Amino acid sequence: MTSLPQSPVDKNGQSVFVGSKVRVVGLSGGWLESLPEEEKADILSMVGEVFVVEEIDEYGQPWVRKSWPNEAEGTCHSHSVALEQHEMELADHGSI
Repeated sequence: MTSLPQSPVDKNGQSVFVGSKVRVVGLSGGWLESLPEEEKADILSMVGEVFVVEEIDEYGQPWVRKSWPNEAEGTCHSHSVALEQHEMELADHGSI
């Protein structure tokens, strides 16, 4: 029998749920270093911003997403990232 992962917590030990607002306080890992420079710059621009947790995956990691619209071209691109405990802090104590 497989056990479900524990509810994720932020860097202060506060529980994080789908719908929680979290501030990205840092990003790390080999995956980040392997990105092309422009993509890496986009992802790093997420640091310091607040996002709504859209899902919690099977490993118990909360996912957030940011979109960058290009109105001149009528396009948009986005990135989703899974956050580790030390990479986020709860920005509020409830959900939206």
